[in-house]
Amino acid sequence: MSFTIIEQATPRLHRSELAVPGSNVGLFEKAASSAADIVFLDVEDAVAPDDKEQARKNIIQGLNEINWGAKTMMVRINGLDTHYMYRDVVDIVEACPRLDMILIPKVGVPADVYAIDMLVTQIEAAKKRTKKIGFEVLIETALGMANVEAIAQSSRRLEAMSFGVADYAASTRARTTVIGGVNPDYGVLTDKDANGNRQYFWGDPWHAAQTRMMVACRAYGLRPIDGPFGDFSDPDAFIAAANRVAVLGYEGKWAIHPSQIELANKVFTPSDAEVTKARRILAAMDDAAKAGKGAVSLDGRLIDIASIRMAEALLAKAGSIGIAA
Repeated sequence: MSFTIIEQATPRLHRSELAVPGSNVGLFEKAASSAADIVFLDVEDAVAPDDKEQARKNIIQGLNEINWGAKTMMVRINGLDTHYMYRDVVDIVEACPRLDMILIPKVGVPADVYAIDMLVTQIEAAKKRTKKIGFEVLIETALGMANVEAIAQSSRRLEAMSFGVADYAASTRARTTVIGGVNPDYGVLTDKDANGNRQYFWGDPWHAAQTRMMVACRAYGLRPIDGPFGDFSDPDAFIAAANRVAVLGYEGKWAIHPSQIELANKVFTPSDAEVTKARRILAAMDDAAKAGKGAVSLDGRLIDIASIRMAEALLAKAGSIGIAA
């Protein structure tokens, strides 16, 4: 363990992140009653330019008048390269004490985050807000990925990063089929077997980018979140994509359709078997400590202090979800 201690971001349950267009107020109540952990009301890509001003007003009214329960409420503002952004921040932050977080799109350099931080800090001081607003940034360009480690250190408000696969694919000029999906041309061909036959296995073209962002998040105390999967008529493919990033260490995934919420929640909720094993690890290590041992085996496998950290993290997550931990 390095002597350098990194402070962890504000803990929040973040298995599912539901995207709701700010221009469609009919979806607000449905989002409030959904099982999504986080809801972001969008005034960026999901809203046409002519509708952005009205969407901003809808979001302000919705945040102030709808009972969102215990959900984390977030707004995706317009990008820093637009003239909509400053008014998004000023109007919504000033008028909405219920707002928990801001989602900043297309972050390319740390200064992008600094700019929003400066604006939000001044508003909080002027309005005497007692609840500090957190940030999530979208890594969805080649520039953002090239600077992802520096961006991860850009602000104490920063809590999470999302991988925005659609704009990332456009930025890198990747050949993509469905948003967040794989491409049959991205694969490996095996050598010929004794009969001259070969097999072809598909690969995941987003793996390298998702891994790099995940490492930046975990190195600097942030939550890594996977972005959208476009084909909401294919739950099996959504689950496969969610499982891939869950294995890497991601905490959650976007839902661009209500049907994807429960799928994400299930994938990113520790199973009963995992919770039971974590409890057994802590119990075994406790017994080992009482016996003066630094390590012990459980079910034929070595467990040590690293095992404790992983088990404690899993049980803490389980506890926040409502599983007795």
